[in-house]
Amino acid sequence: MNPDQYTVVINGKPQGPYNLSELKDLNISANTFVRKPGMDDYKEAHAMPELRELLGFSYQKTAPQYFAAFDQRLLATVIDHFIIFGFYTIIILISYIFIDGKDQRIMAFMVPFPSIFIIKLIYGSIAEASKSQATIGKKLLNIKVTDLEGSRVSFGISLIRNLSKVLSVIPVFFGYLYSFLNKKNQCWHDIAANTLVIKDRLI
Repeated sequence: MNPDQYTVVINGKPQGPYNLSELKDLNISANTFVRKPGMDDYKEAHAMPELRELLGFSYQKTAPQYFAAFDQRLLATVIDHFIIFGFYTIIILISYIFIDGKDQRIMAFMVPFPSIFIIKLIYGSIAEASKSQATIGKKLLNIKVTDLEGSRVSFGISLIRNLSKVLSVIPVFFGYLYSFLNKKNQCWHDIAANTLVIKDRLI
């Protein structure tokens, strides 16, 4: 499909494709859902720069309405830990070339083990404050971390969020389970950092 052609949701049904000149005749509004090749999901027309220029819309910043469920967040965390643990294991196995003795190898594996959680803390803080706003696990599930208005967070806020996970863990992980009681699916560490974990809007 031509990258300059657009699919438009009209009366709840995707129609098209249309080129830019044809979009002028459709009488679409700023909140009409539009998609073009290369996009993962539909966006409202005002969120696309070329349509704002063509149709005279202004960008409308709206609070997120679609939040990542507990199972999505849990799976993303499992994926991230699995990847980090995989690299950790590979490094330790390579180190075994220089370590003799069963006891020494066990110690070599166990002593640096807590570093996995430190690495996850640092990696998560950097990744969630990056342009993608997500770790690898979150990217695979199309979810990301934002502030309460859906914007990218700073590294400082991301670090606070990840450090605050201890608040969610200490009371027997109730801080995580609290997301079931929160309308925005926030865990305690999200509330502490004023953040959300959102998912892409689906049609």
